[in-house]
Amino acid sequence: MTPDIVVVPHTHWDREWYLPFQRFRLGLVRMLDEVLDTMAADPGYRFTMDGQLAALEDYLEIRPERLPAVRRLVAEGRFAAGPWLILADEFLCSGETLIRNLEYGMRGAAELGGAMRVGYLPDQFGHCAQMPQILRQAGLEHACLWRGVPASVDRDAFAWIGADGTAVRTQYLPGGYGNAVALFSGPPEALADRLAAFTETLRPWHPAGPLLAMYGADHSAPAADITAAGLRIATLHDYVTAQDPSVTGLPAVHGELRSHARANILPGVISARMPAKQAMARAERVVTRYAEPLSALWLPGGTAAAKLLDMAWRRLIACSGHDSITGCGADETAQQVAARIAEAEQIGQAVVDMVSASLADRASRDALVVVNPSPFPRTALVLADLPESRAALSAPDGGRVPAQRLELAPTLLDETVMDDLTQLLGRIHERELFGQEIVSWSADGDVFTIVVGRHATPGYDYADLRAAVLDGAAARPGPWRVRTRAEPVVTVAAQVTVAPFGRTVLTSVPASEPAPAPDSPGWARPAEGTLDNGLLRVTVAPDGTLSLFADGAEAHGVGRVVDGGDAGDTYNHAPPRPDTLVDTPGRVEVESVCAGPLVSVLEIRRDYAWPSGATPDGRSPVTENVTVTTRAELRAGEPYLRLEMSFDNRCRDHRVRWHAPLPSPAAESFSEGQLSVVRRGLTGEGGCGEEPLPTFPAEGFVTAGGLAVLLDQVTEYELTGGELALTLIRSVGLLSRNRNAYRDEPAGPQLPTPAAQCPGPVTTRLAVLPHTGAWHEAGLPRLAEEYRHALLAVPGSGRAPAASPGAGGPDTSPERAGASLAVEGTGVVLTALRERGDVLEIRVVAEHPSATEAVVRGPFDAARRADVLGVAGERLEVTGGVVRLPLRPFEIATLHLTRAG
Repeated sequence: MTPDIVVVPHTHWDREWYLPFQRFRLGLVRMLDEVLDTMAADPGYRFTMDGQLAALEDYLEIRPERLPAVRRLVAEGRFAAGPWLILADEFLCSGETLIRNLEYGMRGAAELGGAMRVGYLPDQFGHCAQMPQILRQAGLEHACLWRGVPASVDRDAFAWIGADGTAVRTQYLPGGYGNAVALFSGPPEALADRLAAFTETLRPWHPAGPLLAMYGADHSAPAADITAAGLRIATLHDYVTAQDPSVTGLPAVHGELRSHARANILPGVISARMPAKQAMARAERVVTRYAEPLSALWLPGGTAAAKLLDMAWRRLIACSGHDSITGCGADETAQQVAARIAEAEQIGQAVVDMVSASLADRASRDALVVVNPSPFPRTALVLADLPESRAALSAPDGGRVPAQRLELAPTLLDETVMDDLTQLLGRIHERELFGQEIVSWSADGDVFTIVVGRHATPGYDYADLRAAVLDGAAARPGPWRVRTRAEPVVTVAAQVTVAPFGRTVLTSVPASEPAPAPDSPGWARPAEGTLDNGLLRVTVAPDGTLSLFADGAEAHGVGRVVDGGDAGDTYNHAPPRPDTLVDTPGRVEVESVCAGPLVSVLEIRRDYAWPSGATPDGRSPVTENVTVTTRAELRAGEPYLRLEMSFDNRCRDHRVRWHAPLPSPAAESFSEGQLSVVRRGLTGEGGCGEEPLPTFPAEGFVTAGGLAVLLDQVTEYELTGGELALTLIRSVGLLSRNRNAYRDEPAGPQLPTPAAQCPGPVTTRLAVLPHTGAWHEAGLPRLAEEYRHALLAVPGSGRAPAASPGAGGPDTSPERAGASLAVEGTGVVLTALRERGDVLEIRVVAEHPSATEAVVRGPFDAARRADVLGVAGERLEVTGGVVRLPLRPFEIATLHLTRAG
């Protein structure tokens, strides 16, 4: 009798890991050549390509001649492709990146004949709380996964309930995605015994019906002759979608999946190679919140921008892989990931440059164009370099803008001795010299001086300058001292108010009178060693830590730096036994850099002696002298303190954390990330031989006990000893340590990773504030939005007249460009805005624990709901350019807006 087993031949393919991408791809080509040859020879063979399309695209780039065969097999349902483009780490990229990942994967798989209709997540190191909603909004009724499942799940299917209450039937893989990898190994006559053993192991998880046998492993092809065994062969799509999608009667699991009970979740990847996490966050911000929305609003119909954005998104998605952004690969892999992230940011910045150039061309040379990247009005600071003679700014209504002089730039750019003055002409390109424009020149004795500026005045003629140089050379032989001076320029901080997604144009004017008072209630010049803007007061203690005082809330001892050993690896932190913690500086210096009225800055320098290295048996007695410099900055109108910590990392095998005592005892934290706010306790669920460290990821903010930290990138945190601890850096030298004290088994090969020690300069930025009430009552989602997305300031160039309707070229008037678009609502956060065909697509999420309403206002006359893939659905009522959309707690909503006219 044939056992009731369904065999799913598959592979798990890490595109890059302990080998870099191109070296792994050679194995991929060999593997898929073998699979496709087998499928051509055996009509009964089925294959599942790991849930990610990218590996198949990688193969077809080398074997384009096999595209027709792949399309035929996918269309026939024999080869399961997609639905993801890449198997991403769900906690180390933004929620929007996860959505685009699914969009690209399903669209690409559809072009091959159809995407697998299963949210297959085989090897990710835990799963985020919004994944059920993302999958269901993409039309997927099933998920399938392995890691992170809690001990309460006692069968191979459960109801996974997301942050908003959306439930998805989830196929759990007891034993992992290779639970049947040995099924066909060994002598054929022993197959019956192996099938019986498999059935005995899996039947308790699945009491009735066929058992799922995942026959495959990392980077290898299943055997070609398995159909001869007489078992049922299927794709994962066939098996999972044959199950009833109803979740009735199934065990329910709410929110994120980060339990260690049944599989390692390798939490140390959150803090491995922290510079990569910082770079990823910067690139996502540039693409998602600047390049894409601003090009949609200010360059509608821009085909070049659309092409560039597609390139940027593909690189971002590729970098989100669970062996890429995690940092748990070889140093060569990390270098390639860093290069792709940098490319994504550079491409996104190129699109921003296109928008900036368009705005600059339509503003005079003495103007500063300020653009708001947020969907609500902003009053914030921008920095501008202005001529000293015109170091003030005027608003469009003629009123003065509150401003503060910060620093005067040096005027002498270069002094060179030339034997022949005509050599100077080789430096000059028409009017450009040292990246600026020539303003004037003069000769005095043996000194020839050229003055340059950011924007020169009219009347320049290269022939005049050339004649002056030739005359000077003829009148006096060398040597000449050639000086290049810049017009005196002062850096000014200005407080500007800008409409939602709008722009305002400021004009530089002579600073003939004091600037008006800043928009910050109760501001007064702070005392020495103190920062105060009327909303928050900050003092520095003798040990260099900070006390923060706000209305009804305060915190003390903030910013204690703790250095400890790390004898783990890129997957798991593990302290040496015994460990040595260093948290007391040997010397503290405090310097006042500037003191209001718009910006006040203190610089705190603390000297430490940190052990130079560590082993599992303890830390080195040899120490390195390290200075940690903290720049504490308070701006007018902001209720939080901006902090920048920097030091030169000359130590190995250690972890540096930033600590802040909690104002009130707390048994839970709340952290924002991947389109939700997650509640976490003080412990993790253990099991499977991995120490359940209560270290967790946070993307936008984390708060506990009345103290909140706003973040620049995904950051590892822990509540410990009544304090909030954030990891600044974790330095380790091995990809996986064979004997890791906090993990029973290796997570990969024991390869040296000297670059994972992260030597050299380390800089971390964050903001901190004490608050009363819960996270939503303190408005933390809104504050995180403001902190992370600065106003964009563009100096005018005056190269083109202001556009008029029908004049051709991008029309940058607010009415035409849609810059009056606004999104309002308690806890409503914008996650995307882009041009999609002839509509404007926006995506919002209700980051609020109770029902709320999104109110969208703008120059549009039609609106529809859409799913996360962009498929339009129900029509929405539009009244006077306003759409009101009720939202469940943490509901994700995508809207398509048709511009009026």
